[in-house]
Amino acid sequence: MKVKKIILMTLVIGFAGVAHSQDLTIPPKNYVDSVKLENRVDRLTPELPLSDQKNETGWKKLEKFSDEFNDHKLNEVKWYPNNPKWKGRAPTYFHASNVKLEDGKLVIRVNQHGKELLPEGFTHSTGFIKSKQKFLYGYFEAEVKLMDAPWVSGFWMTNVSKDWWTEIDICENAPGLYYNRHDLNSNIHVFKAPKDKGDVKKHFSRTKKYYFPEELQADYHTWGLEWTPETIRFYIDGILFREAENTHWHQALEINFNCESNKWFGALPDDDRLDGEYKVNYFRVWEKE
Repeated sequence: MKVKKIILMTLVIGFAGVAHSQDLTIPPKNYVDSVKLENRVDRLTPELPLSDQKNETGWKKLEKFSDEFNDHKLNEVKWYPNNPKWKGRAPTYFHASNVKLEDGKLVIRVNQHGKELLPEGFTHSTGFIKSKQKFLYGYFEAEVKLMDAPWVSGFWMTNVSKDWWTEIDICENAPGLYYNRHDLNSNIHVFKAPKDKGDVKKHFSRTKKYYFPEELQADYHTWGLEWTPETIRFYIDGILFREAENTHWHQALEINFNCESNKWFGALPDDDRLDGEYKVNYFRVWEKE
């Protein structure tokens, strides 16, 4: 009982506000465009972003903050093994026991817990890691295999402070559900911003959905974000599929990898499908030279 009360208190502190924001993550109904797979890029070197293998932009890899996940356990100099600020959206709770390094990969799983281990309203747990470093602009890339189960797999960036809160969703997809298998979602949010950063008092987002010809959960794909003071560009397998003007995203952000439930995606727990895994082969980051 004491354990349950402690977890619940932590949940209330970390969950307020963030829970509301996550309820605003609603995928659009219609596709904007279709990704052209003939534009896929062959990798020549891991030292450069997949979309810029000739380094025409002038990228410098930041080894200190990149991670190949080749160790026996998570590098806690680089990562929080759980989200210290947000404990999850019911019915799924974030718990560090669902994060492992196996065979050179970060693996995030889902578990069903007894009622004595989770607060009321929570029936399952999954994993979440957050970077300890914040980044302002650069190129961010991860090769991942999305979970083939009804949870959202995420690779995203955010920072929540008293008067400034923005978010960039590089990958936010639930292809474990048959009707989402070809849905490629990206989103950029502003929840609030101070006067000198746009003076935003009411949340707005710019979400887009693209058709991906292959089933997204079937194999590994490389997700990339090119973030500059002027532009935000989204890539998959080296293919540019979305470009947005950077009007408000000038806040240093943390990197997140997680799985979660989300009613808008139809991603709610299924006890017959608890064997899904979200795998991350690597995370790499570059800055301009």
